[in-house]
Amino acid sequence: MTRELSVVIPTFNERDNVEALIDRLATVLDGLSWEVVFVDDDSPDGTADAVAAIATRDDRVRCIRRIGRRGLSAACIEGILSVSAPYVAVMDADLQHDEALLPRMLEALKPGAVDIAIGSRYAKGGGVGDWASDRAAISRFATRLGRMVIKADLEDPMSGFFMVERHAFLQSVRHMSGTGFKILLDLFASSPRPLRFVELPYTFRRRHAGESKLDTMVAWEYLMLLGEKLFGGWIPVRFVLFVGVGALGLVVHLAVLGGLLKGPGLSFPISQTAAVIIAMTFNFIVNNVFTYHDKRLKGLGFLRGLISFYAACSLGALINLAVAIYLFDAGSPWWLAGAAGAVVGAVWNYAITATFTWKSERKGE
Repeated sequence: MTRELSVVIPTFNERDNVEALIDRLATVLDGLSWEVVFVDDDSPDGTADAVAAIATRDDRVRCIRRIGRRGLSAACIEGILSVSAPYVAVMDADLQHDEALLPRMLEALKPGAVDIAIGSRYAKGGGVGDWASDRAAISRFATRLGRMVIKADLEDPMSGFFMVERHAFLQSVRHMSGTGFKILLDLFASSPRPLRFVELPYTFRRRHAGESKLDTMVAWEYLMLLGEKLFGGWIPVRFVLFVGVGALGLVVHLAVLGGLLKGPGLSFPISQTAAVIIAMTFNFIVNNVFTYHDKRLKGLGFLRGLISFYAACSLGALINLAVAIYLFDAGSPWWLAGAAGAVVGAVWNYAITATFTWKSERKGE
């Protein structure tokens, strides 16, 4: 059965909010043909089981359970692609978004004059509720940063509450990064044409139950998204981070090497070997936390990933050396030969570890 409206809700540890949210949707969407799709990142609190239990008695409710995958934007994309309704809303599960705005969003989209209706905290008449001053200031700053990557004059590009015409979304989805939590910003920055929009004011509410997901990693993912949209057309942001971590690793390498030579007075071969191992371990850990934060390896996957990282980087060092020697023997200046070897080695390490360390190994977590 094709619904007129699908509501996609990404979840992680939101079990105690599910039933209340469905009840509220049933009230405000009464008389409409609708469904709600929860996309759950395998919540340990049993969110998916709670949704499944309700779905047995309400065919408007279903759940997509993602195993080994994380991320709000990626979950939203997966959920939207799973529906056939002409209009799709995205909202959080914590009841901070005002579900009563959904019918107005639908009314705004139906005439076909706009592609997307956005629930806005910063449009006239909207508000952030009882936010502390520091959180409000951070949000305003993040909003200004977000406007750097989109051409639309949005009051609230950070909003996670919107309804989009499905065809307009499908035109953009192949260009979206799916990084982080700010799918609206990703959608506007990725659209091949300017999206026609309307912002409808609402007041942000307190979380109903559970804990906020806001932390420093959310901020890091947001910066990753901005970097991807600003520079991703020329060079992958992950590669820039990977090279940056490598530069820090070089500092670690030299510090360990010098410390072992001047401290306990170890021989150069032993000191160099220890420095290489410590620097590679440092690079792996930092890349695992930041560069590949959304694919972070844990447990046995971490150990297997570390071994594959050692192997890839060791081979990358040999490639670096081979390229540098070849160019130097061919008459290139020493600095050019060295730089070229370093670049080729870095590209090799990035490509191989992206393929084998943070993709294949993740399956074995």
